[in-house]
Amino acid sequence: MVRSSATLAAASLPAAEVMNLTDCHVYLGQHPFRDLQDGKTVERLLKNGVTAAWAGAFEGLLRRDVAAVNRELAQRCQNSFLRPCGTINLTLPDWQDDVKRCVEVHGMRILRLHPNYHGYTLATPAFRELLALAANHKLLVQLVAQMEDERTQHPQVRVAPVDIQPLSAIMRELTDARVMVLNANAAMVLRHLQDCPNVWLDFAMIEGVGGVETLLKTWPQERLVFGSFAPEFYWESARLKMQESALTDEQMQAIQSHNSAALLV
Repeated sequence: MVRSSATLAAASLPAAEVMNLTDCHVYLGQHPFRDLQDGKTVERLLKNGVTAAWAGAFEGLLRRDVAAVNRELAQRCQNSFLRPCGTINLTLPDWQDDVKRCVEVHGMRILRLHPNYHGYTLATPAFRELLALAANHKLLVQLVAQMEDERTQHPQVRVAPVDIQPLSAIMRELTDARVMVLNANAAMVLRHLQDCPNVWLDFAMIEGVGGVETLLKTWPQERLVFGSFAPEFYWESARLKMQESALTDEQMQAIQSHNSAALLV
């Protein structure tokens, strides 16, 4: 019998690791520019042993009715292993009300920001305001650095990566805030953020053979989480990134479940 690469990867791990896997970076809904077979995303996560998944909504990139986007996402994640991550667009009026709805109506613990798609920078005063508000509600903020390489984007909708550089000074000032940077590459974060104890990172866009192993030489183990960026990326590529790196059992447990669990206590 021929087994898939994902099955082989799972078989090479201790049983405890297969049973506890939190994917902190997935999307649901319709991608604005390509068919990613949305209906198969949940099935694929379950098939690969994901026990918890933090899900944002593709519709949050371009739709202005953020309240509807978050309501639909919350409904889709009800009574499942999916944890909804609310979209907040800081350029819209009364975005504070969207935060309130995320917390009080939908019970969300995570907010997901796309500054480049929504047209603001980290220097925008509303960003600091959002971080302070999130800290008051004990929310985790996920900051998406980029969705894809500019070279592969639609020529009429090209969006540059977020300039991450201002984040280190902001996080040192707002020590109660917690930010997880998604889809950053090593060059974006290692110059500025490895010494910020309230910043976490996923490895979805960390490339190179042994990329996770190499990253851990300079990035703290306790602040790295498993993030696949499925279905934009094949989920199995995230598993293979873990498999091809020489990681200890302690490192595997920290990245796959322990670090993310500690953020939501």
